[in-house]
Amino acid sequence: MSVTAVNHFTILTDKLPETLAFYEEHLNLKPGARPPFTFPGAWLYADAGRGPDPLLHVVAGVDGKRLVKGVIDHMAFTGKGLVAAVAKLKAKGIQYELRRLPGYGTWQLFFFDPNGAKVEIDYDKSEPGPEDMGAGARAATRTYY
Repeated sequence: MSVTAVNHFTILTDKLPETLAFYEEHLNLKPGARPPFTFPGAWLYADAGRGPDPLLHVVAGVDGKRLVKGVIDHMAFTGKGLVAAVAKLKAKGIQYELRRLPGYGTWQLFFFDPNGAKVEIDYDKSEPGPEDMGAGARAATRTYY
């Protein structure tokens, strides 16, 4: 048995509206087709809901006492528009960490969703970085606010 790609990640939440708004604003994921389960939630699709397959399943209606933060170490997506993504996180006051992958140059942007799940978005090494990083800091691991 082998795998060829990421299929989806599942997040449990007691904050469905906040979670959906977060992923729409920061990853452009929107709800789409979902089986008629007996519990609330959403399946989120790329490209503002036009993607062919759901990338993120959100299960709602979970008692807050059952929720465990950080069960998923992180979920990784491929993105475009690093500078705009960083600007949006800054504007919302969301703490993030921006790295360059040693030996590859890929930009890695890390931050947390409203449920405490870590999100990673990888950007091509050819994308420009935020101006406030400075050339010398581009290979370093730094946390920004």
